[in-house]
Amino acid sequence: MNIEHLKLFIRIASTHNISQAGQDLGLSAAVASSHINKLETDLGVRLLHRTTRKVALTEEGLAFLPHAEDVLNGIEAARAAIGAGTTKPSGTLRLTMPASFGRMHVLPALPGFFALYPDIKLDLKLSDTIADLVEGGFDLAIRNSALKDSTLVAKRLATDTRLLTAAPDYLALKGAPQSPEDLRSHACITLSGLEHWSFQTPDGVQTIKVQGQLRADNGDAIREACQLGLGITINSRWSAYQALRSGELVEVLADYPLKSDTAIWLVYPSSRLLAPKVRVFIDYLTRYFGDIPYWEK
Repeated sequence: MNIEHLKLFIRIASTHNISQAGQDLGLSAAVASSHINKLETDLGVRLLHRTTRKVALTEEGLAFLPHAEDVLNGIEAARAAIGAGTTKPSGTLRLTMPASFGRMHVLPALPGFFALYPDIKLDLKLSDTIADLVEGGFDLAIRNSALKDSTLVAKRLATDTRLLTAAPDYLALKGAPQSPEDLRSHACITLSGLEHWSFQTPDGVQTIKVQGQLRADNGDAIREACQLGLGITINSRWSAYQALRSGELVEVLADYPLKSDTAIWLVYPSSRLLAPKVRVFIDYLTRYFGDIPYWEK
């Protein structure tokens, strides 16, 4: 089995385009098509559904993809090992993450990463939709929700403290709630599907069903609406820390912390060997955020 054919197949799985994948690897469309035909002949199965517009992986192709990636990752790791540390990690790292966290905290970290690893390219998907890592051909994901898939490995990257916030203008007009129960008479800005807020109280957990005129499906929109004085909302500290420091937002009900077991996680498939490019990115981000990330200081 030709290693270059495997590289091409994996790139096609990412681009869904044989010509584009071939171009990325310095191959003409004809040569790329020939290589894939040869790989399918060697395996005795069809890996791709081909149409005039794009290609998609067959069921056999989806099953073969993680194994092909393991082979290439294993070769890359072996080369790095026998190079006694002289082999620099290289290649394209495909990464998916929530849009807000990616823009605010991952993009500012990249200049330092690229300076250390000039041979690594990043292909980022910034989306609040949780992507399937294997089907999407991703090496790594950053997530701020609990891990439910047992085929994935999660490494805790940073804290994700949740708190209630409001704009000073709103509190000056409506007054500050003194207990979770008071929220029933306030305008609450909710994230879609999260109308029940739970608090730690001296008497145990108290859950309040809140209501208001505004609901949205985006964390940035929730924070900005709160800054505009439209009501009280739940924010992640990593999202609201700048507004809190400037005084545009203030914390509400600090004596009644939200019941929340959240964190920022690095997630990757457990069935795959970690390629050097993945390992160095994980290690870099872990050092960058540190034990106490800057938004908590």
